[in-house]
Amino acid sequence: MVAFAAASKSLKNPNFQSTISHLFRFQSARTLLVQSVSESVKLQKLADSDSGIWEVNLERPSSKNAIGRDMLRGLKHTLESVNRDQTAKVLMISSFVPKVFCAGADLKERKTMSPSEVREFVKSLRSTFSYLEALCIPTIAVIEGAALGGGLEMALSCDLRICGENALLGLPETGLAIIPGAGGTQRLPRLVGKSTAKELIFTGRIIDGKDALSMGLVNYCVPAGEAHLKALEIARLINQKGPVAIRTAKRAIDGGMEVDMESGLVLEEECYEQIMHTKDRLEGLAAFAEKRKPNYIGR
Repeated sequence: MVAFAAASKSLKNPNFQSTISHLFRFQSARTLLVQSVSESVKLQKLADSDSGIWEVNLERPSSKNAIGRDMLRGLKHTLESVNRDQTAKVLMISSFVPKVFCAGADLKERKTMSPSEVREFVKSLRSTFSYLEALCIPTIAVIEGAALGGGLEMALSCDLRICGENALLGLPETGLAIIPGAGGTQRLPRLVGKSTAKELIFTGRIIDGKDALSMGLVNYCVPAGEAHLKALEIARLINQKGPVAIRTAKRAIDGGMEVDMESGLVLEEECYEQIMHTKDRLEGLAAFAEKRKPNYIGR
């Protein structure tokens, strides 16, 4: 009975539950470690039927994944590696640290910087997130726990955002007498509208996953601990589609949002013309006619 009671107590322990969730997550898909360019950023790619799905893992538990120089350098190099590899079809960004996606900038490190160093760091952070946004493949932010400041700005730079109900999202920079400087003032209003974005930034209000879903900040809000599974489900759906078509659709959507409708339609026509001459388009038609699963090669 003592052993049973101890086991029951362990099962109810939040740390134990996080560990089990962490282990189960990587049993759901076979992964191969590609590289570790810094202590806090790891890059993995899924294998077998999930080949084409890559994942960036943030792992700096001592600071709740706060972004310092090492993490920023690792994130930049990792994204460059993904961009160079033609086998990458979709990218997920998630955290190895329980109950946190990314707590924002490393303020302890920031205190040691001179004004010019702060300016250069924020500039590099902004350009890295812009690089993430401009990747030609779809990107998915997997948010469990806190995504604050620069952490939310990273998620905003992704194409899709999936969060758990326990997520805490916000841009609290005005409480430190600064403003979001890595894209938050530009990307947030484009997602949730100008008035809502102003309220969130002016007040620094932190919202939960359900509120984030209701205002269009995230695509899905699922029970706590299930965001990775949902993101993997979506990544697998994307991975089954024609790679050239996915990349071209992203270009058409992103480019079209920055111009008027007429110019956007011209861009769509140009993008459609590019896929007319692909082998994948012919394979899609053949597979449909033959009632089989298509075998896309990305050409």
